[in-house]
Amino acid sequence: MIHNSPPNLGSPPAIWRLDDTPTSNADEGPIALLRSITTLALQYRLTLIACTAAGLGIAAVYAKTLPPVFTATSTLLLEARRQAAASNSDLGASQNLDLNRVDSELQIIRSERLLSVVFNSLDLENKNAEQRPPRGRMDRWIEELLGMSASVTARLGLTTGGDTLDRTGRATMGPAPSDAVRDTNARQMAFESFAKLLSARRVGQSYVIEISYTSSDPALTARVANAAVSAYLLQSVSFKAQMARAGADVFQSRLDALAMQVEAATAATKQGELPRISIPDADARVIGAAIAPLTPSGPRTSLITILGGVLGLIGALFTLALNVGLDRKVRSVRQLSRDTGLPCFAVIPKMFRRRAPFSNAFSTTSQAQRKYAVVVRDLRTAFETTCSSVRKERNLVMAVVSVGGFDVSTLCMSLATHTWNSGRYVTLFSRETPRTGSTASVSDMLIANIPPEKAAFETQDGVAVLPILSSNADTNLYVDLHDPRVARLIEAARAKGYVVLDLPMLGASMDALALAVHADAVLISCCVGVNTREEVSEAMQQLRRAGVNVIGTVINQATR
Repeated sequence: MIHNSPPNLGSPPAIWRLDDTPTSNADEGPIALLRSITTLALQYRLTLIACTAAGLGIAAVYAKTLPPVFTATSTLLLEARRQAAASNSDLGASQNLDLNRVDSELQIIRSERLLSVVFNSLDLENKNAEQRPPRGRMDRWIEELLGMSASVTARLGLTTGGDTLDRTGRATMGPAPSDAVRDTNARQMAFESFAKLLSARRVGQSYVIEISYTSSDPALTARVANAAVSAYLLQSVSFKAQMARAGADVFQSRLDALAMQVEAATAATKQGELPRISIPDADARVIGAAIAPLTPSGPRTSLITILGGVLGLIGALFTLALNVGLDRKVRSVRQLSRDTGLPCFAVIPKMFRRRAPFSNAFSTTSQAQRKYAVVVRDLRTAFETTCSSVRKERNLVMAVVSVGGFDVSTLCMSLATHTWNSGRYVTLFSRETPRTGSTASVSDMLIANIPPEKAAFETQDGVAVLPILSSNADTNLYVDLHDPRVARLIEAARAKGYVVLDLPMLGASMDALALAVHADAVLISCCVGVNTREEVSEAMQQLRRAGVNVIGTVINQATR
């Protein structure tokens, strides 16, 4: 029956494997970033230490050149306003004191009207040099240099006819101002300097106000701070005295008390001290008088020095991070392997010159040369391991090519010598220019149409060597290394044993590609600090497009 037939379920559902857990990338995340920063700091630790020490030294020298300054502080407590009552009572009605009024009183203290009272009472216009903090040695040196340059400019006649020189020797535009204008400008500059050095602030959310003044004279700081407090009390009690005089039913004793308080506050403001009598009718009460400081409040030498060291360290870290981010040179094995995707088989130690003789290319008389021998052995093992299937059928053809900046003739000769010492016959096709009177090179054989069977190899340290390029530049210009006779010559050498191809520098010509196609495996050699990672990647892609088996890279630490 139709009802007993199983329904059509369609295609079977896909089966998901539960054991396939996503693997996290170790090169990403905050731990990897912290590891990279630590590695970078350890790698450039000497630079970081030097920059930090330089920052500490410069900041310490700068802090020593700064002059000492002193700060005195006077405090007062705001109270509820007391107004004279309209009745015959001597007591007044009190107004509530709110927090908004404190901000208003701060603006009153900072106002130009109150500050001008202090400025005029203490005659600070004639003490402009004392009230400003003294300049440091560096500021004086800079001003002297500016004055000297302005004087030289004026003597050479480089100033215009309407320019004049001020007291420092610097040229000013236009005609000289009149005495009245000059005095007004000097007074205005002195008042602005005074206003910048006096500060008033509220202590937290309380009704306490601190008035501070900074100067190089410790006695002047206390006088100005106390005078500002007295001026504030004077302004408050003067207003009440005027209101009391305007009232018709106020006793004479009340007027006398207010007049006495006004007189005391006025005298205290002129002398730069607090009133000698109590000022009960003021809106504030003094709770702390300013005294001459015994120690300078600035400069903070330790803080400036530490800040200089921190800035030096941050600047060094930022410079290193920027340098590492923009530097695309080959610096390490990890960077090269990550950017190219090729394994780096060896790092050649910095010990051989660019044109080292073949006889000294592979020697184990010193520790450095023993390390180099280990590197060459590892390279030969890498070739044989990668081409293990080819090795079972025939001898290997190994090739090394440079991307520029350093040739690989010494490395190829060392590889051939190591293979010969292991008991194998080796033929080296070298890119070294043949000596005068030596055997013909591969290029000479192609131009002269010499058959591969008649090739004459030169023996060096047991290795059969045949130069690739000719000593004649015209021959190298017209030769075709992609000729089939080159393939027969390499195959003939392969029949005898291993073959090492010292390929010409990649990028200079296409000769390296023409010869690399005959190799079973090719290594790309780059020089640390000379070649970029993009150059290595482009060389790898260029070789692979030609069908070359690129198995890895080699980093050469030798200088150019």
